Amino acid sequence: MESIQNAVFNAIEYTGWLAPILFILLHLLRPLLFLPVVLVCMAGGYFFGFWAGTVYSIIGLTLMSAVFYWIVNRFPGFQQRVAKMKRKVFQDREMTLVQVMILRMMPFVHFHLLSLYLIEMTQNFRNYMYFSTAGIILPSIMFTGFGHILMELSWGYALIIIALLGLLFVYIGRREKEEGTPLEKQA
Repeated sequence: MESIQNAVFNAIEYTGWLAPILFILLHLLRPLLFLPVVLVCMAGGYFFGFWAGTVYSIIGLTLMSAVFYWIVNRFPGFQQRVAKMKRKVFQDREMTLVQVMILRMMPFVHFHLLSLYLIEMTQNFRNYMYFSTAGIILPSIMFTGFGHILMELSWGYALIIIALLGLLFVYIGRREKEEGTPLEKQA
């Protein structure tokens, strides 16, 4: 394992300025390779350090969000397939913006299903990108900086953290239904 680690570090050192670009491209190719967001962000923190890994992950995920928006609007069949998957997973549950942001922090919730929610909530590309990027920052920081800690925790502690995020998700959903969502207040 240590020889693989050294080989990767040597490759990153050898490629120099190209390594961050390749890492950002990995974020764009991640859905095709069936890699979870958390895994790629953790790799960024491990190989590039906390700050650089976080910045590269934010850039990569933001570009991925823009590409997803373009694909969904360009290919209606793809949008229908993602919407069908969204109905299966979330059973036509209405969510607020803050709930989508919380779900983005959960390690294995499908990134593009949440992006589809954001597309449906926003009026245009600019609005979508604003909320999408805002929703990427905290998970990028969390997964890059603390992802390895979460992976080393026992299942009990990891389940407690996920349960607390779930409770926060439900609480905010109820509160925002009573008070109105940030998008409704903005309109």
